[in-house]
Amino acid sequence: MASITTNTPPPPAAPAPALRRKSTGRAGDKVFLGLSRGSGILLLVLMASIAIFLSVRAGMAISKDEGNFLTTFDWDPAAQKPVFGIAVLLFGTVVSSIIAMVIAVPIAVGIALFISHYAPRKLAAPLAYVVDLLAAVPSIIYGIWGALVLVPYLEGLNSWLDEYLGWTYVFEKTEVGVARSLFTVGILLAIMILPIVTSVSREVFLQVPRMNEEAALALGATRWEVIRMSVLPFGRSGIISASMLGLGRALGETMAVATVLSPSYLISLHLLNPGGGTFAQNIAAKFDEANQLGRDALIASGLVLFVLTLLVNGAARLIIARRKEYSGANA
Repeated sequence: MASITTNTPPPPAAPAPALRRKSTGRAGDKVFLGLSRGSGILLLVLMASIAIFLSVRAGMAISKDEGNFLTTFDWDPAAQKPVFGIAVLLFGTVVSSIIAMVIAVPIAVGIALFISHYAPRKLAAPLAYVVDLLAAVPSIIYGIWGALVLVPYLEGLNSWLDEYLGWTYVFEKTEVGVARSLFTVGILLAIMILPIVTSVSREVFLQVPRMNEEAALALGATRWEVIRMSVLPFGRSGIISASMLGLGRALGETMAVATVLSPSYLISLHLLNPGGGTFAQNIAAKFDEANQLGRDALIASGLVLFVLTLLVNGAARLIIARRKEYSGANA
């Protein structure tokens, strides 16, 4: 009787063991490992020290606040009943940063695409150099330029927006005054973060695999279709990272905002009206003249800005991680 043989599939291979970082035993490798590990630990210690310092000083100030720190509009720590709230500062910081991002990110991505995929090499190199040079300009220079040039010229734009878009309520100008408003600050911040977002996005676009672009061109895709199907999907996480870097500068910008903005402690959705405030601008303007309680109050507002920045960067990291997981699952 002939034996019947069945072809059973081989058992699945065991997963490869995870690679562990081991030192080779060389003195140079041990020194480099110790320095890199120590640098990481030092960074965590510094961040924890900053958070503890801000929290302790903020707690001392908030315990003496006669109002509500999160919702009060007034800022007068030197009064007999000290009152200081961050509602106006939080509103101004968030609104001006959103305006800056809405204006800067699309323009920066367009400039980066032009430099990396459209401009001739003789033009791309000087243009990239100029963009990188703009990122190194001190903020006080931007502030002086904004106060002397941008503010006077924006009065005409504000009048045009009030005439044709005043029905939106946001662009309705109800107060007479120069254009020292949150809208002006947002435009100035957009100009300041434009080089950062452009530089990072350009470097990401240059890392797109050449084979992907050539394959799309071989299939008859146009230049825009290549960018839409190959370049932008590949560089999406890089664009998000660049945008978060720009947003970090917009949230913490001090001197340029203090030079341009006309400070006030009122919240108004009419973005063309003069006035407003941000965390960094308020700290720079009030710190020298503040008493001990006033400085603790300013440190408390700095703690809120610190937490806000951490939340923004953490959200960006989560978005990038999820997009990487989604791309890996669809690969």
